Amino acid sequence: MEQQRVIDANVLWEPSKEWVASSNLKRFAEQVGVSLYPYEQLHQWSVKNPAAFWSGVWDFAGIIGEKGKTVFVPAEDGGMLGASWFPDARLNLAENLLSGNEEQTVVYEANEEGVSRSVTKGELRALVAKAQKGLQELGVQAGDRVAGVTTNSVESLVALLATASLGAVWSSCSPDFGAKGIIDRIGQVQPKVLIASLDYYYNRKFFDIRENITAVCDELDTVKAVVTLGDATGYAVDGTTNLLSWQALTDHAVEEPIFTRVPFDSPLYILYTSGTTGLPKAIVHSVGGTLLQHVKEHQLHCDLKAGDVLFWYTNTAWMMYPWLVSGLASDAGILLYDGSPVRKDRIGVLWDIADEVGVTHFGTSPKYLAALQKCGYQVGANHDLSALRSVLSCGAPLVEEQYDWIYEQIKDDILLASISGGTEIIGCFVMGSPIHPVIRGEIACKALGMAVDILDENDDSVVGEKGDLVCTKPFPSMPITFWGEGGDERYFNAYFAARSDIWTHGDLAKQTIDGSIVIYGRTDTTLNPGGVRIGTAEIYRVVEQVEEIKDSIVFGFPVENDEEIVLCVVTEDGYLRDEIADRIRNDVRKKASPRHVPRRIFVVKDVPYTINNKKVEGAVRAAVRGEVVKNKDSLANPECLEEYTLLGERSYQ
Repeated sequence: MEQQRVIDANVLWEPSKEWVASSNLKRFAEQVGVSLYPYEQLHQWSVKNPAAFWSGVWDFAGIIGEKGKTVFVPAEDGGMLGASWFPDARLNLAENLLSGNEEQTVVYEANEEGVSRSVTKGELRALVAKAQKGLQELGVQAGDRVAGVTTNSVESLVALLATASLGAVWSSCSPDFGAKGIIDRIGQVQPKVLIASLDYYYNRKFFDIRENITAVCDELDTVKAVVTLGDATGYAVDGTTNLLSWQALTDHAVEEPIFTRVPFDSPLYILYTSGTTGLPKAIVHSVGGTLLQHVKEHQLHCDLKAGDVLFWYTNTAWMMYPWLVSGLASDAGILLYDGSPVRKDRIGVLWDIADEVGVTHFGTSPKYLAALQKCGYQVGANHDLSALRSVLSCGAPLVEEQYDWIYEQIKDDILLASISGGTEIIGCFVMGSPIHPVIRGEIACKALGMAVDILDENDDSVVGEKGDLVCTKPFPSMPITFWGEGGDERYFNAYFAARSDIWTHGDLAKQTIDGSIVIYGRTDTTLNPGGVRIGTAEIYRVVEQVEEIKDSIVFGFPVENDEEIVLCVVTEDGYLRDEIADRIRNDVRKKASPRHVPRRIFVVKDVPYTINNKKVEGAVRAAVRGEVVKNKDSLANPECLEEYTLLGERSYQ
C-alpha cells in the first residue's frame, strides 16, 4: 500500500507514481519480498536481516563472482568489530566495472575547455588490458600497492582499474598536494609503483609539479618504477628507480584483461582523512565491501540505471572519486572532469558539459551551488538539462535556502539528495531515495543496511533532539583496518572508543519523527556556549544568505569557563559596514536563536579549506589560540591562517 503523506509547504518535490513504479528500489523490494512502504519498515528489515539484505543487493546488482553459501558471520561477541561478510566469495572490482555492452560510451573526459574525449566500454577494456600487462611486467601482483598522483583523466581511471584487475591495492592523491602532503599519505603505504602527472591546469593556469614528484620519489624507498603521465621530456629520477612513460607502460598487443578474483575482504583502496589534526589516517577498504556499498547506493538510493551518466565534481584524492568510478558497475557512463568548476568567463562550464554528454545525475557541493547562487547564475535558463534527473550534494550540510534555489533555478522536477557519510566508510549513512519527498533542509532517509541512530549524551536514542550520529550494527564497507603499525588500535580509538561496540561517526545530527535527518556539522567543531550544543551549519545557513558575504567561517573561543561564538567573513571590498553586521546578528537571532548570535565578527581575506574543499574550523580555532596547526599540507590555502593568528589584536564588530 502506498504511503500517505500530509501536505507540507516544506515539501519541494515528490516522486510521481510513474517515478516510483519504475524505480530500482521498487524492483528490489519486490525481489526480496518486502513491502516498499512504509520505508521505515523496509529499512528495519534491512538492518535486522543483514544476510538476506546484502545477499539481495548482490543478486539485484548482478555482481560477477563466486558468492558462496554464507553471507554474514556475526562477531563472537555479537558486536560490530569482528563480523565477516561473504567469507567464501571471490570477486574482482574491475571485472564488475568492465562487463557489459562493448559499444556503449561509458567514460567522458572533460576539462575547462569542454569535452576532450569519450571511450566505449570495449575501448576501456582494451586500455586496461594494456596497462595491466605493463604493471605485471613491473612485478605488481595481488596485495601490492600502486599509488597515483594524478589528474581526473582516462589514464588515471585505467591505472586504477588495471591495478584492481590484478587484485592489487590503489591509493591516490591529487596533484595539487604539496610534496609533504603526498609523502604523508602514500608514503605510509609503501607503493611498488607510482603513477604521476607531471603538470596540470587549474583555472586556466599551468602548474609544473616535477619538483614535487622528484621529492616524493626521493622519500619512497619502495617505489621500483615511476610511470609519467604527460610530456616527460627532460625529466629524470635517481638511478635505482625505473622511469617510463604511460605510452611505454601500455605498449602491448593485448585487448582483453585477465581478472584475478580475490576474497571479499581483500584490500582494494587506501583512502586518507584530511589530516588537519595530525598525520592522515590511511584507511583500508575491501573489494567486496566497496562494490556492494556503492551499487546499493547508486541503484537503490540514487536510482542510477543502465545508460545513465553519473558525474561528481571531485579530484582523485577524495572518496567521491572511487564512488564515481563505481558507477560503471551499474552499466552507467561516468563523466571525469579536471579543472576549476567555475571560470570567470564561463561560469556554467560544468553545466555546458552536462548538457553535451547528457548527465542524468549531477554531483557537487554546497559551496559550488552557493557560488552560482551568489552570482545570480540561472542554470535552468541557460541550459537544456533535459536528461537531468537528480542533483546530489555532499561535503557539508545543504542549507534550506539552497534547496529552494535548486528547484527554482536548476530544475523543478528532479530528485535532490543531500547525502552524508565519509571516507571512513567509503559511502553514506544517510541519503535520498526515489520514493521519498524532498523536504527543505532535510536528508530523506537512513541508508538501507545501515543501522543509523541519533544518541544523546546518555546513549539514549532521541528524536527531535540533537545528538551524535552513530551506527549500531556492522556493515560490509567498514574499514579492514588503518594501514601501518597499531592500525587496529587506531581504528578502534577513532570510532569505537566513545561508545563500546557502537560506531560514533562524529556528526551532530537530529532525526525527525518521519525518519529524515538534519546534520548540523562535525562534533569536533560543535559550539557550546552556555552548555548548549550548536552546529556550525546552523549559523552558516543564515550568513550565506547575506548578499554582501562571499564566504564565512565560525568557531568557538574560550572565555572564562565558557566560549564565545566568533564569526569571520569575507566581503567583496574587505570591509564590513555596521548595518551589515547588525543584519547578520538579527538574522541569526530570528532564524536560529539568540544563543547562535556571534559575539565577535571579523573581516578576513580568505577562509581555509582542505584540498577536498571542506572548511577547516579546527585549524582556524588552533591558529587563533596560538596552537600549532598540524599538517597544513592538507589545506588548499594554508597561507591564509597567518591572518587568523593576529585576530586577538584586532578590533571586531
